[in-house]
Amino acid sequence: MARIAGVNIPTNKRVEIALTYIHGIGHTTAKDICGKLNIARERRVSELTDAEVIQIRETIDNDYLVEGDLRRDTAMNIKRLMDLGSYRGLRHRRGLPVRGQRTSTNARTRKGKAVPIAGKKQ
Repeated sequence: MARIAGVNIPTNKRVEIALTYIHGIGHTTAKDICGKLNIARERRVSELTDAEVIQIRETIDNDYLVEGDLRRDTAMNIKRLMDLGSYRGLRHRRGLPVRGQRTSTNARTRKGKAVPIAGKKQ
C-alpha cells in the first residue's frame, strides 16, 4: 500500500484514480501528474516501483497544496472573512448559505434539521 501525502492510496486501482483519494487532487491534477512523470494511465498502484512512488510523492509535495495544508489554508480564509465582519463571514458564522441561495425553503444542509416553533398550537 503506497502512502502519499499522509494518505494510504488503494493498491488495486489505477494510478490516476488512486491519486484522487488525496484531498486537493482531482481528476485533472491526477492526469497532469501522470503525464509529467510519464506513468501510463492504465497502470495500477501495485505495479509501480518504489522509485516511481517516491517521484509522485516529491512532485505532489513540491507543486501542489494538499491535505492538511489545504484544509488549514481554507479554514484561515474563512476565519479571515469572519474577523473582517464581511457579509460572507457573517453567513459562515451563522451557518447559513454563503453564496446567495434562498433560505425560505431548502437550505437544510446548511441550516440543519427543521425545528418546530414551540407554543404555536392552540
